[in-house]
Amino acid sequence: MTPPATGTIWAALPVPALLIGRKDGVESIADCNPSAEQFLSLSRRGVQVRPLADVVQIEAQIDKALARCRENRAPVFINDVHVSVGDRPATLCSVQLALLGDRRDLVLMLLVPRDIAGKLGKADGIRHAARTAIGMSQMLAHEIKNPLAGITGAAQLLSMGLSGEDRALTDLIVAESQRIVKLLDQVEQFGNQRPPDRRAVNIHDVLERARRSAEVGFAAHMRIRDAYDPSLPPVWADSDQLLQVFLNLLKNAAQANLMGGRIRIKTFFEHSLRLRAASGQDVALPIHVEIIDDGPGILPEIVDEIFDPFVSGRENGTGLGLALVSKIIAAHEGWVTVESKPGRTVFRISLPRAPRDADNKEKS
Repeated sequence: MTPPATGTIWAALPVPALLIGRKDGVESIADCNPSAEQFLSLSRRGVQVRPLADVVQIEAQIDKALARCRENRAPVFINDVHVSVGDRPATLCSVQLALLGDRRDLVLMLLVPRDIAGKLGKADGIRHAARTAIGMSQMLAHEIKNPLAGITGAAQLLSMGLSGEDRALTDLIVAESQRIVKLLDQVEQFGNQRPPDRRAVNIHDVLERARRSAEVGFAAHMRIRDAYDPSLPPVWADSDQLLQVFLNLLKNAAQANLMGGRIRIKTFFEHSLRLRAASGQDVALPIHVEIIDDGPGILPEIVDEIFDPFVSGRENGTGLGLALVSKIIAAHEGWVTVESKPGRTVFRISLPRAPRDADNKEKS
């Protein structure tokens, strides 16, 4: 596992960068840049060939993410995970993985810290601006909806005495007014999301409701297949909000492939994932749902911000559907991630299982 020669760009990178390779079956550090030396409080010589887990603790399935990066030969982005070194307080980071050129043995790992001390970095600034914009939009929505209703009603009355091109113009006014109302509804829905009413929920019941709705509506042009694990225990969730999440993800997959394609819904159980909730407690997230499509993929320049409000890869997209998914899953103390390359995009939802006493209550 010989690291490549470091150069000026490598040394000048303003964020911690590590080269990760496998040594004796263990993910190990092959090299690091000066920013990583400072972040880790260790010298380059002091970290080389050491197991990654011995040097830095990343609260994510980082071994599996590295394996997926190598296997799919595609970048992997993990947003907002806690990264800790030694006894220091954890830092909230975005972890970005990519193969180093044509080499499959080395993966470049960037640790991009989020400023949690109150100073807004670029990504936090975007989120802050988005929250401000949503607040302003909510305030304006009520004011805009009333005159829009009047405009729509007046156009419909006018159309009753018109024909031909004049009628087409009033129909256009009605259609565009209704489109604006739908957008305002989405903004209000995003801002007014209630806390989840959590109870033991069969995840497959919710997925089947979403699937049936999709197949007769927005995803009628797609082939939807499932690979369910029938032994999954109930999740601890609000079934209505989960339905909203899965409908948004299925709609996103269907709109990404308007000429038709495949969507696969997969569920499975995996013990290893644990995340620190806002309460400071570690939460196990063993129940996973993946929604996979064979569309063109997400643009690389927006994939790590795809869950931010008003970020969309579609023409005329509002950028609120995936932001709402992220907001709902965060309220459930869960985790949502995405991996994307042309021909394969995977959204993964990870959720806590219901408490055992809730399981028993549900069965009784």
